[in-house]
Amino acid sequence: MRNIKKASKKGVRLLLMGSGGILAALLLAVAALFTIPLTERVDAAPVAGSADWMARLPDDVPLGELSIPGTHDAGTQYVQLGFFSKCQARSVGQQLEDGFRYLDIRLAVSGDGLGLNHGFCECRTGAAPWSGRLMLENVLEDCYSFLSAHPTETVIFAVKQEYGDESVAEFQRVLDRYIQKDTERWYLGSELPSLGEARGRLILLRRYDDEAELGSNAGIALIWPDQNGYDDPARAFSDQGCFVGSLTLAVQDRYEYDEEEKWAAFCAETDDPDAVVLRFLSTKGHMTFGHPYRYAKELSPRLLALCESPDISLGWTVIDFGNARLAAAIYEQNF
Repeated sequence: MRNIKKASKKGVRLLLMGSGGILAALLLAVAALFTIPLTERVDAAPVAGSADWMARLPDDVPLGELSIPGTHDAGTQYVQLGFFSKCQARSVGQQLEDGFRYLDIRLAVSGDGLGLNHGFCECRTGAAPWSGRLMLENVLEDCYSFLSAHPTETVIFAVKQEYGDESVAEFQRVLDRYIQKDTERWYLGSELPSLGEARGRLILLRRYDDEAELGSNAGIALIWPDQNGYDDPARAFSDQGCFVGSLTLAVQDRYEYDEEEKWAAFCAETDDPDAVVLRFLSTKGHMTFGHPYRYAKELSPRLLALCESPDISLGWTVIDFGNARLAAAIYEQNF
């Protein structure tokens, strides 16, 4: 009996030690998920002229014909569950200074305002746990300040309703309250303007229908069907009648491809030489919750090498973990 009791106590101790080891490993994994994104940075070296590169272009150039660098999930420098959700290492203000002119803005209703989200994960104003939520007014302040300092530039502000139970109409009305405070800062026409018409202003592109019937205040429709899936990468552009205003839109936004599939999709050609081309280099791979940084660090050098070719036309190119060097490689295709 005494031996049985000793054996039982030993078993309990081993069980506790085993449970403690599992708990320690779990805590370590959780800590890694929170700390690794803090190390995921990009080269912050500036490129001369990046803040004013559009000044080198004539007023009458159509925006749809330009190679324009953009950032995917622009507000995710500090985002919850950053290992899976972080797509940028620079703030929106820094992205604009770096030369990016297309901002992928994902918004969710928060109280009587709009906050930035990536899926259900909220974007924050800093890395500290007590940092506040990144709100649309924070981003607009950066955009307005940039355009005031650089009036030759424009910002394509591509808005998507990312999360929440609110109707599209209610979402639109909240967004419109922001815009009405500074309408002179915005281009709200239904067609893509020339660069001259857009200088110094944000161009509202909406990835949702005009359910609030705002008409001329709704912005330019920029809508395409979800492209998560596994079509042939060489035929990766959507062919379902997408438009930006009245112009044909060719979109490649395959976000569940691995590295090789994504690169093949990015380099694919469109069937319509007159279309406005929108290429996403961003992807999370085949996993339900992927790691964008892993793919960005492999694909970004390929983009830099591709841009050395004199015969490419990138169109609007939207990337993860952008910096000034990547932006310059894209916008220099215009010259």
